[in-house]
Amino acid sequence: MSASHGHSHGPFDGMSDTYKQRLWMVIFINAAMFVVEMTAGQFARSQALQADALDFFADAVTYGISLAVIGASLKVRSTAAAAKGISLFLMGLWVFGSTLWRVFYDGMPEAPVMGAIGLMALAANVASVLLLMNYKDGDANVRSVWLCSRNDAIGNVIVMIAALGVWGTATAWPDLTVAFIMAGLFLNSSTQILWQSYQEWKQGGAEALAKKAEEGCGCGTSCAIGADHAHGHESHHDHAH
Repeated sequence: MSASHGHSHGPFDGMSDTYKQRLWMVIFINAAMFVVEMTAGQFARSQALQADALDFFADAVTYGISLAVIGASLKVRSTAAAAKGISLFLMGLWVFGSTLWRVFYDGMPEAPVMGAIGLMALAANVASVLLLMNYKDGDANVRSVWLCSRNDAIGNVIVMIAALGVWGTATAWPDLTVAFIMAGLFLNSSTQILWQSYQEWKQGGAEALAKKAEEGCGCGTSCAIGADHAHGHESHHDHAH
């Protein structure tokens, strides 16, 4: 199913049973991987793994929000997307700040654990990306889900690269570098989501005002039709004179 099957007007808004089923699957995958990766990150003393685990948790929560607002007005959906964008921005700041702190903290990450868990997380995120591939060009609410899943897959690839770097250099710097890169990905995606949600929020507001004005006249589109008919009658009357 392609994204275009949702609505014929504007970007796909999530109104599809297939999309909802896939989103439930992705929520389960992310929740499970948060538990696995956070536990492994603590054990391996890996900042990159813990940052990625936090991302899994945030994704599970925000995907739940995405599911809840499907079918709501454009303004509500864009507001939900903006909330996700803000949370992603704050998460990026947290990862950036905690990684800076870790630079001055002694502790060597366990490269084998990083590599094994990174591979497991990559498989989980690739599965999520494939499930959502047909919906990557939807509205801000739908697109934010796609962007988060894509970022996770990219993050897992660089976590495994970091594991090789830690193993090869016997230092924590590859792990910390990856954490910085992931923070940058979070911040970049958050700005994309916030910008698109802002544009859709304005559009939703304009649509709401138009609908309110139409309802305010008490007769909807018939007013406009009646006005046009009356105008035409007057013009015909003037012409007759």
